Amino acid sequence: MDIQVFVNLTSRAWALPILSSLQAGTAGRQATLLAATGASRTAFSQSIDHLIKMGLVERNPGYGHPIRPEFRLTHLGKSAAKIARRIQHVSGAADQDLLRRTWTLPILTSLHEPRHFNDIKRNLPTITDRALSLSLRSMEDREWVQRCVNEAARPPRSIYRAINTGEKVSKVILPEITVGQG
Repeated sequence: MDIQVFVNLTSRAWALPILSSLQAGTAGRQATLLAATGASRTAFSQSIDHLIKMGLVERNPGYGHPIRPEFRLTHLGKSAAKIARRIQHVSGAADQDLLRRTWTLPILTSLHEPRHFNDIKRNLPTITDRALSLSLRSMEDREWVQRCVNEAARPPRSIYRAINTGEKVSKVILPEITVGQG
């Protein structure tokens, strides 16, 4: 899976929990998925529509009711759902809010090895400096990312590396994601 596909996938907060739930065997009915993920109806609807547009989920033809549809993974969706399930497995319940943020997972894909801010940004060309800075700070606050400043360098430069849960998540997605080398 290309990193840009991954960035697009994570642009909807409930996309990964939906994929993970389907991979875990949760029935594809809307009510069952709502209960499994904890998403609101509106957020769920936006995320499922996004997954359908990406070709990862489809309405199960011949099943469900137009008002209460049933969904299933496509062939491509099955591989994405395996990644989503592994991410859910290595993270705790308290981590889910951070995982649902748009840039958390794409940034962790870049931190499979320690990197400077600009190297991370180079791997994620659509991220703004502000979004990258805020995301790194929130992961640093949760001890998913460690920031070290090389004061000997002129000017001093920060280097970021994934630690704790951030490192586990990075290791889960690294074999599945194609990232640019910065």
